[in-house]
Amino acid sequence: MKRELKRQQTWQLLLDTTQELIREKGCAKTTFSDIMERSGLSKGAIFHYVKSKDELLAMILQQKLEETNSRFFEGVIHEDGEVRFAGPMGAIANSLPVLEESRDITNQIFMYLLGRSDESAVEEIRRFYEQAAQFSRKWIETGQEHGVIPQSVNADKTADLFMLISFGLRVRGFIASDKKAFQIGDFTKLMVDILQPEKKSDR
Repeated sequence: MKRELKRQQTWQLLLDTTQELIREKGCAKTTFSDIMERSGLSKGAIFHYVKSKDELLAMILQQKLEETNSRFFEGVIHEDGEVRFAGPMGAIANSLPVLEESRDITNQIFMYLLGRSDESAVEEIRRFYEQAAQFSRKWIETGQEHGVIPQSVNADKTADLFMLISFGLRVRGFIASDKKAFQIGDFTKLMVDILQPEKKSDR
């Protein structure tokens, strides 16, 4: 038990230290030597958890996805025990603005890996996309299971659409000017209109 706790603490130290350095220096300039010096971990200790810098960065992306997933499911059950659409949708809506923040850790790592041409980096981005799409699909299916999202919504296609827009917003945050026709609020409204078409027809 103590060994597992120590392992988790070391892993979290590694992730936290890497994120600190990325905020200070960016992904490209952050090295294993920097991480070793800041964290006090040896190279051997680091390689016990990951085989490369790309894999370490991808693990941070994974952690951020899992945090978003946890916030979603925390909002699923209302205080009265009923499942409501507003709670989990609110959790998702609150996370959307960071998609366009170029200083956000997830976006910095995403763009860094996207800009690399080696197969390992491409594979990490592919894995991130597939995991994000899987979570999105699970959120939709959970809503359908509890009757707050109609069965007529195609979970696979809708999740893929949301991922395409999300990834596009991440890229746009780095390259576009302040003038944007499609805003985060528009994305939120689109999600609600797709996931609750009956509500849309009532308006």
